[in-house]
Amino acid sequence: MSSRGLMSCSSLAFALAAAAFVSACSPSAPAPPPSPISGTTAPRVIPAPSSLALAGGAPFELTRTTRITLVGSSPEVAAVGDGLATLLRKSTDFPFPVAASSGGSGSGSIELRLAGGDVSLGEEGYRLTVATDSVRLVANSAAGLFHGVQTIRQLLPVEVESDIGVERSVWPIPALTIVDQPRFGWRGAMLDVARHFLTVPEVKQYIDIMALYKLNVLHLHLTDDQGWRIQIDSRPRLTAVGSLTQVGGGPGGFFTKQDYQDIIRYARARYILIVPEIEMPGHSNAWLTAYPELACSVRPSALYSGTDVGWSTVCVDKDDTYAFLDDVVREVSAMTPGPYFHIGGDEVQTLTAEQYVRFIERVQNIVYKYGKTMIGWEEITKARIRPTTIAQQWKSDSATAALKYGAKLLLSPSNRTYLDMKYNPKTELGLTWAALIDVNDAYNWDPALYLAGVTEQNIVGVEAPLWGETVRNITAAEYLAMPRLVAIAEVAWTPQAAREWQGFRSRVAAHAQRWNYMGINYYRSPQIPW
Repeated sequence: MSSRGLMSCSSLAFALAAAAFVSACSPSAPAPPPSPISGTTAPRVIPAPSSLALAGGAPFELTRTTRITLVGSSPEVAAVGDGLATLLRKSTDFPFPVAASSGGSGSGSIELRLAGGDVSLGEEGYRLTVATDSVRLVANSAAGLFHGVQTIRQLLPVEVESDIGVERSVWPIPALTIVDQPRFGWRGAMLDVARHFLTVPEVKQYIDIMALYKLNVLHLHLTDDQGWRIQIDSRPRLTAVGSLTQVGGGPGGFFTKQDYQDIIRYARARYILIVPEIEMPGHSNAWLTAYPELACSVRPSALYSGTDVGWSTVCVDKDDTYAFLDDVVREVSAMTPGPYFHIGGDEVQTLTAEQYVRFIERVQNIVYKYGKTMIGWEEITKARIRPTTIAQQWKSDSATAALKYGAKLLLSPSNRTYLDMKYNPKTELGLTWAALIDVNDAYNWDPALYLAGVTEQNIVGVEAPLWGETVRNITAAEYLAMPRLVAIAEVAWTPQAAREWQGFRSRVAAHAQRWNYMGINYYRSPQIPW
């Protein structure tokens, strides 16, 4: 079966180098007292904010005269304001002018204010104050303002997600104050586009869901036995040959460099970082079919549409293998503005322990040579890894070996976060090898208590992988992801003390109407009072 578990920093700041994020990010300032969201009248915000206090007054009402003002603006803040206006215009048919202001915004406006220096908000947090006459959103960064806009969006009637105008004269937002920042800096999702290829528009649909729920990392699993999905100019046979099929047969496909840049730009506008994964030394049949002289697999290299794992591997004792990987790492790194490069590294069954260790350590040097920080599945901890390298836990406690090198962990426990697992034995899509995972299973766990001997300071974040054996298109991806991806989003964002299952399930139920407007497919779990 396919296989693939936190440092309490306030954000994954895109401008920071990887080493700075892992080693220099200090624990966040004390958060405001948590306030679990529950009850039938509470705002249905997901992830639950760190602190929410209802003001008790009349709501603010969007009308035809409401405007958006930017204080302390920059091009990034202007883009956030324009994005909010675009969202509101399509459903309300109101004009929502956007303008910069050097002072206060006054009555009848939504104010976005960039005001650095508030340690309680960190890099991605925000303060939202809704009064009868105005809405004021304050953050230290444009990313914080963007996350605050998603909260405003969720506080509005669900019809705000409509693509056509809705006949409504006013759009209320409840009077309240929210002070909010994320628990973990890495709040990720992974898409496997190797086993079944997903198109650029389909990836963008997934990014839209992630943005609404304040997820900030999209890990793209770009290669596996069934397909190579990214253009490499120096090795053209990778796409000419290696991209031609997928699980169950079919045409496969790949992202051109232009496609990949389109995805990166789209994600960046939503404050989501793209992390590419090129799987090695196993799960490598697609590129070994294109370059069979590098293959040391137990089966002949040929186009493959099955789902077995562990049988393919590169020749780790050939210098030509590392020349090939140098080309690939160089080109993918040049295409990817973020600081990370994921090498896979899991489920290798055909190498000796010594061969595997030598390979990981040599590839690690290549990754760092091109200015990236290496990430790998937990098996990489068998090798000597650098303090800035990140080990992604997925199946056991072996990932904790990273701690002896001063490295951090990314948690993706397969029995909690693997979105390709079935909800129950009768679920049409999905697998069962790791667990049956319903919404409650995805929600009710604490990352800081998941592994013995691992504290919150050892963890960079949480990520929910969606492996692609049964994911033929975005509709299938959404069915497996929703609502479990939303549960993981709250695990990663909300302080543990502010989370509770009954309130969450009630809030999720209220979001179903929003998903209907957005055209999102989802599983109607019997655990949720739809």
